[in-house]
Amino acid sequence: MSTLRINEVFHSIQGESTWSGCACVFVRLTGCHLRCHYCDTAYAFYEGTKRPVDEVVEDVLAYNCDLVEVTGGEPLLQPPVHGLMTRLCDLGKTVLLETSGASDISACDGRVIRIMDLKTPGSGETHRNLWSNIDHLNERDEVKLVVCSREDYEWSRRVIEQYQLHKRVKAVLISPVGAVEPGDDIAGADGLSLHDLAQWALEDRLPVRVQTQLHKLIWDPLARGV
Repeated sequence: MSTLRINEVFHSIQGESTWSGCACVFVRLTGCHLRCHYCDTAYAFYEGTKRPVDEVVEDVLAYNCDLVEVTGGEPLLQPPVHGLMTRLCDLGKTVLLETSGASDISACDGRVIRIMDLKTPGSGETHRNLWSNIDHLNERDEVKLVVCSREDYEWSRRVIEQYQLHKRVKAVLISPVGAVEPGDDIAGADGLSLHDLAQWALEDRLPVRVQTQLHKLIWDPLARGV
């Protein structure tokens, strides 16, 4: 019987991507091999319970919601996640995968919409980007860049232009990092003004969608299960 180490399953409002604002069931898997400075889900590094895939599917179906996001942590570190995503697709769900881009995305079911994060220098994990993943992206997928500084913005602009990301995927998402609360397990990063990021993108006519984390505007930024 296939099992996954699950951190939480919950029903909320999708806070990011082109699906922002939609009701969504989130399946958060335990474990991540990256340690981004601005991580806001460090609790998912180790917390979780091993559960049968069938049981996780039942939990998702109980919410009677057509949109499901598989996230982490880094969900692709657990191979049985592919079976979970395929099952959900077979059941008629629209399945989103939130992945760091440091794990191979090529094995994903073709029906899964991959939202792939490319790590900027400010994350401290740029060297972990698996650049070959770009070749596997398609017009249904999305790419996310979290920007900590002007340096990160310039880096992002070069990467978008070099790989013509806006022509490969449905949307290139760019967002400013928010400051991490004192006492978190990770050092954190200074916040970046949403105004500044938007202004830079406008000045350069950058082919991106500027986004925030909507769920953090609705609920407490440190709240879980939302």
